[in-house]
Amino acid sequence: MTRFIVQCISPYFNISFNSQNHNFNLSFPLPSHNTNRSYRRLRRSSSVFPILSSSSLSDMDAVRGQGVYPLHRCKTIHLVRHAQGFHNVAGEKDHSAYMSPYLFDAALTPLGWEQVDNLRKYVQSSGLSKQIELVVVSPLLRTMQTAVGVFGGGGYDAGMDIPPLMAENTVDSGRPAISSLNAPPFVAMELCREHLGVHWCDKRRSVTEYKPLFPAIDFSLIESDEDTLWKLDVREANEEVAERGLKFLNWLWTRKETEIAIVTHSGFLLHTLAAFGDDCHPSVKNEIGKA
Repeated sequence: MTRFIVQCISPYFNISFNSQNHNFNLSFPLPSHNTNRSYRRLRRSSSVFPILSSSSLSDMDAVRGQGVYPLHRCKTIHLVRHAQGFHNVAGEKDHSAYMSPYLFDAALTPLGWEQVDNLRKYVQSSGLSKQIELVVVSPLLRTMQTAVGVFGGGGYDAGMDIPPLMAENTVDSGRPAISSLNAPPFVAMELCREHLGVHWCDKRRSVTEYKPLFPAIDFSLIESDEDTLWKLDVREANEEVAERGLKFLNWLWTRKETEIAIVTHSGFLLHTLAAFGDDCHPSVKNEIGKA
């Protein structure tokens, strides 16, 4: 029996996942007044014990079947939505901009890098950086930049005998190289990508192009060098994203690590988490779907 404690940085709440009945249970909701949805700070450690909030017998029935599990049978997963990318800025002004090839595999904006730096400070000061055993990242430029910036090592010296997580000035970012020293392993995984198809910002580069940019990220789980999943004229349905999310969670169960950071996309989180919570009180299920 394995149970997940999921910590979402955007927005933040803790939910535990029961692998027996494939349902999420929300515990200890933490309201935030920070309007920056992508990078709300973790302000309290999570609990293994779900809160069952009920006001009537029918409400009690809605949450029947939830339980308490010992910590040693749990995995803790930290969900991180990437920082602001150039596609976010363009898409907020004109949604049709997402269809522009100029936004192909969009990088982080200067504000996005500022968000990364701020979250990194928290991850370091809270001690979370010492707890993460693995970072799983969607193989797109903006997610990998976010992942290595938040969870990577410090500055990289050319004399080091280990590869950097990110090369200097990757895609004209103006950012220094990031070391892999004292950082957890990083693995790129296609299952946690954003909606596939139509939007050029969600099309990835080839693995051959990525490897010199992110030398210490493990791309061995990606089957095709070129992006064969993205289609110009077919956008992945929400239900298909949710199904892919289930496959991703199934894959996480096979990992030996007990504390894992996932750096992914808002659409992937929204539709994956919305597929759960049918055994919860309706208000709880609604909150799960707001990720």
